[in-house]
Amino acid sequence: MSEAILMKSNIYNPDYDVQVNALNNGVFADPFAFLGVHSFDDKQLELRAYIPGVKGVCYESTKHRFPYQRYQNSDLFTLLLNKKYFDENYQLNISYPLSTEKQSDVYSFDSSLDLNAMYLFSEGTLEQAYKHLGAHWQTQKNQTGVRFTLWAPNAQSVSIIGDFNHWNDKRHILRKHPACGVWEIFIPQVNAGQSYKFNIVSQEGEKLEKADPFSFSMQQPSDTASIIPQKEVLSGCHKNKKQQIKLQRDRQLRNAIDKPISIYEVHAGSWKHDSEKLSQGLKGYLSYQQLAQQLVPYVKDLGFTHIQLMPICEFPFDGSWGYQPVGMYAPTSRFGSLADFQYLIDACHENNLGLLIDWVPGHFPSDPHGLAKFDGSHLYEHADKRQGFHPDWNTHIYNYGRAEIQSFLISNAMYWFDNFAIDGLRVDAVASMLYLDYSREAGEWIPNIHGGRENLEAIELLKQVNQRCYGNHPGIMMAAEESTAWPGVTQFVEHGGLGFGYKWNMGWMNDSLSYMSKDPIHRAHHHNEMTFSLVYAFSENYILPLSHDEVVHGKRSLINKMPGDDWQKFANLRAYYAFMWAHPGKKLLFMGGEFAQYNEWDHDNSLDWHLLEYAPHQGMHHLIKQLNKLYCANPALHQLDNKQEGFKWIDGGNACQSIFSFIRFAKNADDHIVIISNMTPNTYNNFRVGVPSQTSYELLINTDNILFSGSDFSHLTQFETQQIPWQGYDNSIYLDIPPLATLYLKRAN
Repeated sequence: MSEAILMKSNIYNPDYDVQVNALNNGVFADPFAFLGVHSFDDKQLELRAYIPGVKGVCYESTKHRFPYQRYQNSDLFTLLLNKKYFDENYQLNISYPLSTEKQSDVYSFDSSLDLNAMYLFSEGTLEQAYKHLGAHWQTQKNQTGVRFTLWAPNAQSVSIIGDFNHWNDKRHILRKHPACGVWEIFIPQVNAGQSYKFNIVSQEGEKLEKADPFSFSMQQPSDTASIIPQKEVLSGCHKNKKQQIKLQRDRQLRNAIDKPISIYEVHAGSWKHDSEKLSQGLKGYLSYQQLAQQLVPYVKDLGFTHIQLMPICEFPFDGSWGYQPVGMYAPTSRFGSLADFQYLIDACHENNLGLLIDWVPGHFPSDPHGLAKFDGSHLYEHADKRQGFHPDWNTHIYNYGRAEIQSFLISNAMYWFDNFAIDGLRVDAVASMLYLDYSREAGEWIPNIHGGRENLEAIELLKQVNQRCYGNHPGIMMAAEESTAWPGVTQFVEHGGLGFGYKWNMGWMNDSLSYMSKDPIHRAHHHNEMTFSLVYAFSENYILPLSHDEVVHGKRSLINKMPGDDWQKFANLRAYYAFMWAHPGKKLLFMGGEFAQYNEWDHDNSLDWHLLEYAPHQGMHHLIKQLNKLYCANPALHQLDNKQEGFKWIDGGNACQSIFSFIRFAKNADDHIVIISNMTPNTYNNFRVGVPSQTSYELLINTDNILFSGSDFSHLTQFETQQIPWQGYDNSIYLDIPPLATLYLKRAN
């Protein structure tokens, strides 16, 4: 052994003392420069290992075993080894007080970081940053392990702590790449499912324990650690070429502007609860697999074309409904694993249902394990609260002008399309991103470089997200929740727009709900609230939203917004739904609205499914099903949603009777549907309506029908055209108008 190995004596070395002190404090910017394997002279290598809390360490290869020597009663162990005995696949045989383990020397592995990708990340153009940052399985020197990578440019030191190292912040200190501010380490002999965090030492010496911003999986709240993914975790999400072509073709057919799009908005945690889990004292969340088995067939049976999930990126606080995420790349573990989430998506696609995800790039919470003050500095957020803090939600705002944040958010949007083939993203709170003075008083915001209120960096980010997502994944839909009159939200970026595919029509929603909440006797004075939306209906590609925001915080449920007694409430809501389904624009309805839930939505409790035992609620449920059926089957109701030629008033000015009549046209103008909505409880016999065709008309739907629990005032289903000019048309028909009802008429074959 004496020829093969020379043991260093326990001699004091001031250079070692400095390094040991830094290691003891867990503050070391470049541990690979000191630990691991280093040349000593022409014939010998010096091996150093720092392992707190152990009795001893040995070098072990297939042929040799040599003990390290402890330095000065510290946790540093050193070994001088003749080069001819060195095996690059050596392991450390570590003696703990009660056990012995063999581990690879993590400081013997070279960096595998793609520096070209890091250049793009630092430039703000990396579209798949999630492939380079975070935790990824790799094989190095014939050993399988996980490479952990973190962007934390202002940290003094970064170590990883987890189940695999007893959460010791001095065991695995990462290597820093100064050019990009990224830290990295490769650790063999870890297991999928083990929890971990990054221990970050700030420039001020503060120690911060942070979850991995690029983690694919996190612990269930209230636990906050990230989880090492399964090997090839995303491989099950990737389809073969034939499957990819079919998914893209189906997606293009579902999401096109001339196709029917009827969206059922869902909060996965409260749509329905598992009674067995509740009986065990657990939260009653349905799993992703249970949602696939129960939600998907339910939505398909109702005739909706899409499901929209409220935010499913991991979030710590249930009461935020997901709108304060910390794990942007991790579907919440409340409902199962990443594979379970993919199971839900596959179930949607197998049933030709599109799946949209609510995406929150506008802000993030201040939870200590999250993105706020990530490396001790304002890394993800603006340092100035006038730009970096949201006063309404007490959350932080991304620094959209920082290149790495652009890569982070662009990659995150791409991640859901790249790996799960979802149909689209509904982008939350776009208005809060567009305006620097959003919800701020004078003096509480900073103008842009031109002195204006527009957030130029956020605008550019949204354009980049839309261009890159549409460019890489044709046929998707990007929908903006944008509540102002910002021009060109759905115009192409090349034409000066933001590049979204659709925009929520918040003006229509606010005006129409305001009108419907009024007693019918007063509606004549607010007639324009139902007609004004047609002034701008074709300026964007609109979605008409009756979302979760309208049935919480004292706003009352949709049925309880309606005036009158119970019968009138149901009649009002039925008439309103049919008016909405005929109005230009795609449709969105929040869960519970389809059967007229009385109570406001409560994220902690299931919908009131027992209401479906009662006829009025059954009738509403049946109406929604019929409206979706008619909407999808009749091109006139969806083909020209964004074109003026798809709509024409018959009489939009009949305020005294509160009756609205209009026509929806398909691309073939002979294919049209006449809509009449009576928004008072008055009835009218022999009511004349002008029509464009000489042929007779047949009734498609009457919301007053007994099938929907209506009064069944009129039983007429066929209407003969008379050559009597009326309301600008050469022909007209007589019909009986039921109370608080909407009728669809179509030219008879």
